[in-house]
Amino acid sequence: MNKLTIKTFALLCCLMFSAGFASAQTTSADENTEAVAGAMAALDDFMRTFNARDMQAWAATLNYPHVRFASGTVTVWQSAEEFAQQPTFERLTATGWDHSAWLSREPVLVSSGKVHINTVFQRYNASNEPIGTYESLYIVTRDAQGKWGTQARSSLAP
Repeated sequence: MNKLTIKTFALLCCLMFSAGFASAQTTSADENTEAVAGAMAALDDFMRTFNARDMQAWAATLNYPHVRFASGTVTVWQSAEEFAQQPTFERLTATGWDHSAWLSREPVLVSSGKVHINTVFQRYNASNEPIGTYESLYIVTRDAQGKWGTQARSSLAP
């Protein structure tokens, strides 16, 4: 091979590699965009069903096993039925809680099947006055059936 042939071959290899690399990045970016959209929709459902105080619907927004790190403990629920048996709303209303809202949600680690989201949420009383603001990390996953749901939460909330 002469120098011109080698240079041409090298240039063609670089062009093919960069075109393939750009294509792979686009696909990955599209997958990540879809993953973030799915995870955010799952968090929207999480908050909507939570504020509705509907334990079965709220439990359905989670993926299992579901893990929560809070108040110095780690709790694991194996199923929606197990999760729905807890007295969450009785405990919260005793603190003056009426509803909650996301203040911020920032994806910090994204793949096609899992999104880690830094969140800040606020709890409010019936007069819509804030009674607490909490930072948390939610890990939202896509299960084998394609359903996005919160798999794990780590919160500074009680």
